[in-house]
This record gives sequence, C-alpha cells and structure tokens, in this order.
Amino acid sequence: MPHYIKVSQTASTNTYLSRLAATLPGGTVIYTPSQTAGRGQKGNSWESEDGKNLTFSMLLKRPPVKARDQFYLSEAAAIAVVEALTAEAGDGFAVKWPNDVYWQDKKVCGMLLENSLDGSGIAHCVVGIGINVNQECFVSDAPNPVSLINITGREHDLMALLKRVCARIEQLVGSLADDNARVDLHQRYMAALYRNDGQLHPYEDADGNRFMASVAGIAPDGTLTLLHEDGASRDYLFKQVKHIINNTVL
Repeated sequence: MPHYIKVSQTASTNTYLSRLAATLPGGTVIYTPSQTAGRGQKGNSWESEDGKNLTFSMLLKRPPVKARDQFYLSEAAAIAVVEALTAEAGDGFAVKWPNDVYWQDKKVCGMLLENSLDGSGIAHCVVGIGINVNQECFVSDAPNPVSLINITGREHDLMALLKRVCARIEQLVGSLADDNARVDLHQRYMAALYRNDGQLHPYEDADGNRFMASVAGIAPDGTLTLLHEDGASRDYLFKQVKHIINNTVL
C-alpha cells in the first residue's frame, strides 16, 4: 500500500522525492499543500494555490516494464487520474497526449514522469502529479486551467482523492507484468484519449507548421502516430507536435 509523507512546503515534489529515492521504499508518496516551483512537461511550471490542490509525487521501484515500454507507466498514471476524477465529478475527462488530463477543452491535471534506468530496465520512476481541485481562480498566463470546484461547484476532500489516485496507480502498475493487463490498459488509454474520435483536428509541429490530422495510434514508447489530411502517416515524439485548441497552441 502507498505510504504518505506530508511536506509543509517544497519547490517540487518530484525533485524532493528523486533526491531520496534510493532510501525510500516503493509506493512512497510525497505531498505538499505548498509547492513553489512545480515542474511539468517541456519545462512548464505548475500554478497551485496553497492548500487548495493536490501536488504530489509517487515512487515506483522496479516497475514490471522494460525501459523501451516505459509509456505504460504514463498510461497507468493517466488512467488512474481519469478514473478518480470521473468518480468524483462525473464524465467529461480525457487524456491529452502524452499524459495531461483534460475536462472538455480545459486542463485539470498535469504530470511529469521521471525514470531512472538500469540497463534495459527501470530502477525507479517518480510520478509527479498536480490536480486542480479547490482553487477557484487562476492568475498565471496558463491558457485553459479548470478545477474540480469549477466543474462541480463544491469543495472536494483532498486526502481522499489523493489516496484514491495513488491506490489505483499502484494497482495498475502492479498488473503490468501480465501481457493481457497491458493490452487492457492501453485500450483504456486509447478510449480515454482526447480527440481520438476518428476526426481531423488541428496540430502544430516543432517547426511551426500547422496541419489537420487524426490519431492513428500510440506505441509502447509513447510515440504518437497521426494520419494527416493528405493521407500520410507520421510519427511524433513528445516535443515534436502540439494540439491547437481555440487557435491556441497547447
């Protein structure tokens, strides 16, 4: 079972946990009501009002996947959050590749997974998650934040939600030694994937070129395959393509 350690304040729960990873057991969760410099994908920062949201990191030791298949860990974390938020606030949640969680066209959760590799395996993975829960107003220049209280109009129990998410992550990651469980998790991820509806949607590549495409698939290493409007199929790594939502690149 996860073991929870509360830190009154820290710059980043991922940084805090990574420094102690060698001395802590798998399943350790570092959480804080005050994260001052949360980190996200592509070097983005994470805004969080003190005491209002969930900012935490979970340590996974020797997860049962090879380094080449590490995206299964990202899928497990994303699906755990989607399931927990759906139970808490109803339908409308989806995973925006690779692992942000959206409600409709707005971002409710961000993640940063950092793996320490050991040959072809993973020594440990630090899963950092920020979930907007009870924060009503956002003052950063983030284009599309939303919180559970914005969605439901009521406050939510932070600790209960934290435990639900972490227990589900542990359960899903633990199942990954089984090939059938991997297939099932990937199918859940694809079913929950934002804009995976067979329709054309706008994207922008790393060179600033905009195009219309639909999702064709995602590989075990996280590579996204898009089917372009012209019929060409192209593969993209994490920083090579972005969604365009309401004419904003995200």
